Amino acid sequence: MIKYWQAIPKVFITALLLLGIGEWINLDVVSAQSRGSYVSSRSIQNLKRSGQRWIEINRRSQTLIAWQGNRAIYSVIVSTGKAETPTPAGIFKIQSKYPTARMQGEDYNVPDVPHVMYYSGNYAIHGAYWHRSFGIPISHGCTNVAPDHAAWLYSWASVGTTVVVR
Repeated sequence: MIKYWQAIPKVFITALLLLGIGEWINLDVVSAQSRGSYVSSRSIQNLKRSGQRWIEINRRSQTLIAWQGNRAIYSVIVSTGKAETPTPAGIFKIQSKYPTARMQGEDYNVPDVPHVMYYSGNYAIHGAYWHRSFGIPISHGCTNVAPDHAAWLYSWASVGTTVVVR
């Protein structure tokens, strides 16, 4: 279910375009900032300079890249949230890891989800054995990864690893 406040940025942007004001605005930035989820290029540069491990999830390209500082270590196609159940943007830390977990919601109940890494509440990076539609937003907000790739990520990342979703 889409809450009314989630549509406000789209309405605002549509109004700007109809008034002819929007052509000079970066619409992705306006939309992301209005939700409080804009990831600055300064934050990315700081992560690249840090030398630390971090994960970047790009919702537009449906990709996940595991980084060590400024060096891409691993890249994979993923499935993030559908429009009605979007994956939230922002900078997070992996909070907990589970070899397997049951995931339940209003319209799903999936046992034995492999290689689960929660980074924000119920949002996680995890293996998905129930579909092969990677590259298409299909999830309820989590980042779905093929099980073999999820296994690699699970062994590479630790609790506290930064996760950037944009």
